[in-house]
Amino acid sequence: MGFFFAQRFILSPAILCIILFTSPSLASQPNLTPTPRPSAYEVLEEYNFPVGLLPKGVIDYYLDPLTGNFSASFGGSCSFSLEGSYQLKYQSTIKGYISKGKLATLEGVSVKLLFLWVNIVEVQRNGDNLGFSVGIAGADFPIDNFEECPQCGCGLNCSDEQLEEVRTNPSVSSY
Repeated sequence: MGFFFAQRFILSPAILCIILFTSPSLASQPNLTPTPRPSAYEVLEEYNFPVGLLPKGVIDYYLDPLTGNFSASFGGSCSFSLEGSYQLKYQSTIKGYISKGKLATLEGVSVKLLFLWVNIVEVQRNGDNLGFSVGIAGADFPIDNFEECPQCGCGLNCSDEQLEEVRTNPSVSSY
């Protein structure tokens, strides 16, 4: 009788393990494969903005989805001209608050107006336009102008020589 009890005691944990690991409801574990984090450009699209608001080269970003607090980091400062009209400058880190169709309290992005650099403090999507505010003034542009990400140093019209210069001198400017 003692031998039978010992065998039964030894087999019970083994049987219990087999039951636990083969039972679909008990053995199922959450997927341990991490989901890839979306890029900063994909996050912009989730908030109804075109990717071209950010130049190429974001190396990291932070987003608090509850407050909308965000920051995006580049390898250094970034500046370029668009279509020969506007000169833009991005500091190595930009930050602000994002919500559906609105970037507010922006820091780190400026545009040259005449001879002065002014900070862009807000971007708002209005249908097929983006409105940019520098505080006391603003301007609207078609959203189609922002489908492509500009390149630091040369904007949207980069030649191979300009791209090579940007690669060797990441803080190069186009002006």
